[in-house]
Amino acid sequence: MAADDQPGPAKPAEKKPLTPAAERALAEAAQRRAERDRQAVPAAREYGGPSGPEPTRYGDWEKKGLTSDF
Repeated sequence: MAADDQPGPAKPAEKKPLTPAAERALAEAAQRRAERDRQAVPAAREYGGPSGPEPTRYGDWEKKGLTSDF
């Protein structure tokens, strides 16, 4: 078996050129993401909540000895 017969890394596929409409859509999406990120409001800090991971997502919820299973 020759060295040329061995499978090698795949060659990157050539990308097709985008249509003007696709380029406009990508530019508009980028503008919308930038605007959303610029107007993002930081989440309010929780006081008196549980320490550690979110209890409603990671199992039982425990607060002052009371546990409830969702």
